[in-house]
Amino acid sequence: MTLELLLGMVMAALAGTVLYTILGIIPGTDETAVIAPVTLALVLLGIEPIFVFTFFMAAITAHKVTDSVPVAVAGIPGGVMAAPMVEHAVQFKKHGQADLSIRKMASGSVVGTLVAVPISFLFAWVLMPVADWVQNYAGPLFFFGTIILALLAKNRLVSLVAIIPFMLLVQGLRHLYWATGVVPEGRNVFTSFFLGITIGPVIVTLLELMNKDKRERMNRFPQRIISLTKQKRKMGMPNPFKILTIKETILSGLASLIGSITFILSAVGTTTLIGELFSNFEQDRLKKSSLAIACMEALANATYISGILIPLIAFGIPFSSVSLGPGLPLFQAPPVFDENYNMHHALTIQEIFISTLVGAGIALFITYYLVVKYSREISAFVFKWIPHEAIIGLFVGLVFLLGYIDAGWINIAGVLLVSIVAGSLHRLGVSFGVLFMALYSAPWFMTLFG
Repeated sequence: MTLELLLGMVMAALAGTVLYTILGIIPGTDETAVIAPVTLALVLLGIEPIFVFTFFMAAITAHKVTDSVPVAVAGIPGGVMAAPMVEHAVQFKKHGQADLSIRKMASGSVVGTLVAVPISFLFAWVLMPVADWVQNYAGPLFFFGTIILALLAKNRLVSLVAIIPFMLLVQGLRHLYWATGVVPEGRNVFTSFFLGITIGPVIVTLLELMNKDKRERMNRFPQRIISLTKQKRKMGMPNPFKILTIKETILSGLASLIGSITFILSAVGTTTLIGELFSNFEQDRLKKSSLAIACMEALANATYISGILIPLIAFGIPFSSVSLGPGLPLFQAPPVFDENYNMHHALTIQEIFISTLVGAGIALFITYYLVVKYSREISAFVFKWIPHEAIIGLFVGLVFLLGYIDAGWINIAGVLLVSIVAGSLHRLGVSFGVLFMALYSAPWFMTLFG
């Protein structure tokens, strides 16, 4: 590896770190909605795959560390993965220890990353002998994976009922595009539908605001005042293993191990389930919350890292909720990446390993230091100067632009339809994981009837 290539990877890692350190702190910036479009744009622009992957690893690491900050300082999750920690972070805020909860969560992120990277490479190596079998039976495996995720959901009956109608919707749109000649027959419009799912809740909310009767019935709230507590700043680089207790370190590491091995399951579901389960090892309310947020943050990092690395290294197809979410452009980004050539084929295992170390390492070092040291100042800047609506509007616009690139003007209406249905189903309790898996398994499922 040349010095020029290594410098390029460092620059890519710094870019991903800076951008997603800011975006992670903005409340409501879902991981998939803000990471996938930018990654897709970089792939379509023809950026070297090794730089794209380094940027991506830095992005998910930085976002997972910083999305805990608004939870701690304002009780508002930065992204979906931070939502399970709200209740426990509020306990710290009630005791005037919001700064401690930030340090606990950031330290949990360090543990999760340190565990997930080696475990992911090891587990991917173990799974490589069955990679061909998995690729040959990807369709039915994804369908059964969709069923499993639906059964694990809180609203399992609604999730199960929604699977087949949603698959009919996306395949129906694809056949419409083939019949009208918008896209060549046999080429599946995928990426724009996938992005349409991610913005579904936003689109449904915007449409509700256009309905006068609905708008008038909405609750009105006064301007919210967010107070940020002062923190005692310590000199030097914080040591995560001194911030966490021995029990918190051990259980966070164990939770990260479990989360890495169960990479195929819903990242949010795994984080909530195992985090709450492990928190029962403490009876005191504050200690229980401390253990919960440490384990959950470690799990969040571990599930994201393993959910990308294992499918990428072992299979070359998106085979987890994370790879079907923010990581999908690494596998599917027509005309650059498809099932026959993607990041799995573009990079060697050694290059993936080095990219992971550079991207995740730089992001973890910088964001951990900044979050622990300057979380209050960063949060104050973001809450005051970066409008949430502007960020959401930017990414919604980008989704429709990519929809046009995917299949022309008609696909903007198609993406809008997918968004409305996906957003409505999400309101009813159907998780994004179920919808992503249904989207991926739809072509195989329809072959059963033709």
